[in-house]
Amino acid sequence: MSLVIHLLSRPRLSRATGDAYRFRSRKSWAVLTYLILSQRPPTRSQLAALLFAEADDPLRALRWSLSEIRQGLGTDGSVDGDPVVLRLGAGTLVDVEVVARGAWVEAVVLEGLGAELLEGMTFRGATGFESWLLSAQRRVAADTEAILHEAALGSMSRGALDVALGYAVRAAQLSPLDENHQALVIRLYRMLGQHGAATRQFDTCVAMLDSELGVGPGAVLEAALRESRPTKPTKPSPADPASVEAGLESGSAAVSAGAIDAGIDSLRTAVRLADATTSPQLQVRSRLVLGEALIHSLRGFDEEGLVALYEADDIADAHDLPHAAAQARSELGYVDFLRGRYDRAEVWLTDAREHAAGSPSLTAKVTTYLGAVESDRANYPRASLLLEDGVRLSHAAADPRRESFGLSMLGRVNLLRGNLALAGEQLDKAIELAEREHWLSFLPWPQVLRGEIQLLRGDIDGASRRLRQAFARACQLGDPCWEGMAARGLALLAESTGDTARAFELLAESRARCNRLADPYVWLDGYILEAACTLGRRHGHRATGEWVDRLATLASRTGMREFTVRSLLHASALGRPGSADAAVLLAAEIDNPSLQRWVVDQT
Repeated sequence: MSLVIHLLSRPRLSRATGDAYRFRSRKSWAVLTYLILSQRPPTRSQLAALLFAEADDPLRALRWSLSEIRQGLGTDGSVDGDPVVLRLGAGTLVDVEVVARGAWVEAVVLEGLGAELLEGMTFRGATGFESWLLSAQRRVAADTEAILHEAALGSMSRGALDVALGYAVRAAQLSPLDENHQALVIRLYRMLGQHGAATRQFDTCVAMLDSELGVGPGAVLEAALRESRPTKPTKPSPADPASVEAGLESGSAAVSAGAIDAGIDSLRTAVRLADATTSPQLQVRSRLVLGEALIHSLRGFDEEGLVALYEADDIADAHDLPHAAAQARSELGYVDFLRGRYDRAEVWLTDAREHAAGSPSLTAKVTTYLGAVESDRANYPRASLLLEDGVRLSHAAADPRRESFGLSMLGRVNLLRGNLALAGEQLDKAIELAEREHWLSFLPWPQVLRGEIQLLRGDIDGASRRLRQAFARACQLGDPCWEGMAARGLALLAESTGDTARAFELLAESRARCNRLADPYVWLDGYILEAACTLGRRHGHRATGEWVDRLATLASRTGMREFTVRSLLHASALGRPGSADAAVLLAAEIDNPSLQRWVVDQT
């Protein structure tokens, strides 16, 4: 790379040959960082107001910083126009971009990995920018954790357990309350035979969860403590491929029938048998089936499932099996989607889509997941295009469940954007398909969204019937996410009928339900928190400030852009300086008429 832009730690430019230009103004770094990380090019007036409002001539001060950026880029980029467009040459590397969207093997060697974005810098007279920067710093910190976790899993799948442990420990240090990070550390200690260290890590984590959150250890931690050390490899007896197929068939059937433990044991045996064959196809497929079963059927075994998927991906890549690689990467992307690691999810799913060419069903799956990622991030036009394409592909592939999922996500997009008529049609179709397929484990999701539309239209009785039915079904299924989603809907129902106390009780209950396991659908937590902030402000609840802080942290760490804007607007209403300016700037990047109207009303 001819030019490297270091934004982690104290920012600087470096070149492969010769000295790089050194910026004289901190605000030049602020402008460059904003241009790199913003979704859309800002206008000059927006940048000037954000950073130079106290200058005698804000636009002139901006021009000076842009000139300094041009000197720093030299022939490796350009910055000009109104809106201001930054173009970086092919020989330019930006460390934060590598952390967000690069390969983990590239990210882990970055000098500043683990350091803060623009570390230690303050910007006088720019409270709006400092509000934006805090959000960006949280996002980069989350991306750092995600890439370290990915590096640990990738190293683990290749047998480099000591290296994996180093990465896992670094991720856990960055976010000690993340049970998935802690579980991975404990598993690796166990696999390395360091059982005392595993127990101490578990005990420390349990004490920390109790003191900080008032909760006990989740299933993911307890499962990690039961991890056994791999046995010394011996030359296996040759296995019959038919035995592998039989193990996969019986294991999958047992899982589908609800005999989870027995089914998983059969699938683990199938993996061992597959490794004793000369068929990489069987070795990959057995791991794919095991990984998907662990992730979708059990609670607390996601990390084992992820390792199986990483191994499947490595084998598929080594033996040029693109379809198998696409299957593994689609599932890895799905897990990152659920966890709110949208940058990593996009990387996995985009790659999976390229490898899935020729498979309509797999292409439909990956396209739908990509649409869901963009929806969570509030990239609504792109989300709609992807989800519409996913629905069409699912229908063509005769995959009604995938079609129902895509329609439900389209319905959510239009609900959030205020297009209630279209949202209702899409959700009705999603419910119809799910009922026809007897996909009862999914039904609460579109039912709650449909109930919200009825509530917004003033159909209190219809909303009540729909939401109560969804809640009862979710509880019967024991699905934490759907329970939390339905409880949120019931809270809004209670508030609409004047039962404010019950509404706040249900909101607290909804968060407790959806977060009772370590692997929730993270967007849903933001959705519940935003409802709590809105109702809290409306009724003067004493915990509103705490809820706003939690929403701001969650939304900025994950890149849930609409929730970030809403948290800033709530913060502004509570009198926090700079929040309104940052909200207006970020809202301009989001194509949502409902949000734009709310921004105008609030500012």
